[in-house]
Amino acid sequence: MPAPSAPGSGDAVQVVRLYRSEDKIHPRSVDGFYARWRWVIVALTQAVFYGLPWLRWGERQAVLFDLEARRFYVFGLVLYPQDFVYLTALLMISAYALFLFTAVAGRLWCGYACPQTVYTEIFMKVERWFEGDRNARLKLDKAPWSLDKLWRKAGKQAVWIAIGLWTGFTFVGYFTPIQTLGHEVLTLGLGPWESFWVLFYGFATYGNAGYMREQVCKYMCPYARFQSAMFDRDTLIVSYDPGRGEPRGNNAKRKKGEARAEALGDCIDCGLCVQVCPTGIDIRHGLQYECIGCAACVDVCNGVMDKMGTARGLIRYDTENGLEQGFTSAQRWRHVLRPRVVIYTSVLLVICTALLWSLASRHGFRVDVVRDRASLARLVDDGWVENVYRLQVMNATEQAQRYRITADGLPGLKLTQAATVDLGPAEARWVAVALRVPPEVMQQYKPGAHPVQWHISRVGADGADPADVLNEKSTFVLPR
Repeated sequence: MPAPSAPGSGDAVQVVRLYRSEDKIHPRSVDGFYARWRWVIVALTQAVFYGLPWLRWGERQAVLFDLEARRFYVFGLVLYPQDFVYLTALLMISAYALFLFTAVAGRLWCGYACPQTVYTEIFMKVERWFEGDRNARLKLDKAPWSLDKLWRKAGKQAVWIAIGLWTGFTFVGYFTPIQTLGHEVLTLGLGPWESFWVLFYGFATYGNAGYMREQVCKYMCPYARFQSAMFDRDTLIVSYDPGRGEPRGNNAKRKKGEARAEALGDCIDCGLCVQVCPTGIDIRHGLQYECIGCAACVDVCNGVMDKMGTARGLIRYDTENGLEQGFTSAQRWRHVLRPRVVIYTSVLLVICTALLWSLASRHGFRVDVVRDRASLARLVDDGWVENVYRLQVMNATEQAQRYRITADGLPGLKLTQAATVDLGPAEARWVAVALRVPPEVMQQYKPGAHPVQWHISRVGADGADPADVLNEKSTFVLPR
């Protein structure tokens, strides 16, 4: 759009473009302490993700979320949709852990373990195998098409697509037994929904890690926007020390060990910290929301400092207070224990303890009691009052079990027949049960709902196990 010209500039018109495509970022490869740790995390996370579906637990897959059967297997645990509270607890643990790590050390999750970062690292590694490092890739992109450029680009794309499809296949393998899924793929018998999710997740991995990369972190991920609410002046972040680095000196005029002799700072203005940054920022401009805390700039700057014969740490993990007040490492760590960190840690410990206690004390079965809505109460033979219920009994073990159902709460309350239920491994069944009370109860109690309690006990070879009894509350309705 045309902008107003400055006074005295005649008819000059300035054009301001509101939309333009961003230049592709070609990060330079870097080696160092944090880069090696990042690859350790990549290896660990992908070993878990790709390997977990292939682990066996007895006769089944160790981790399987069987949506069709509404059963979720996590090693020795058999969970039902009614165990949703455990998923809620896991989400709360993840949230508070993220808050805690962010308050202490910034965007560690983003820089080391976020799937976007992890797969971007993998895809960039493949890109370097085929096209070389930063300068070689820039040169290749500008070169005209040739046989060499074609095989390098095609080879990269083929490996990217293979990684994406394998990732999609593994993801679906958590919901469909992966060995069955593999057989369906090999025999071309994959179902429509399974095909859709394999392709969808594979395409998402291919697109996000291969092309969008830093755009996801900068524009799509909400974490970059609200992270500042969890930062304070004692949060460890990737920081440039202007007191050491300024004024910057040109590399061509600098000899090893002569930084201070020329009244220059330690920064030689080589620009390598910008070249290795996966989001393309200059950390020397201070903290920016695009910074994912990967510390690639720290590794490359430390290498430059080693070559120049000056101390490491011109760019380092530090806090704003640490930079301004010159904290030592011990002083910096003493500032870690501050109110928000203590609160996050305390809440996290409480939730983790509650989750572990709940898992350790959970019964090997679950029961849901539902009243028959078609008939709240009815009179039967000899004036007895009957209520009908439906009980869903769920075996949360992988052995066949027998359960006995009893109830109490009103005088003379009895079941119409002896209620025992036999369930197979991880089986769930609805059981219709009727309760009756004698006619004299109508004279002793007012019409309406009265509390009763169901007792469901697991029956072993030696009779009922008193330690394995579930009690469920319900009501018995007396008619007017």
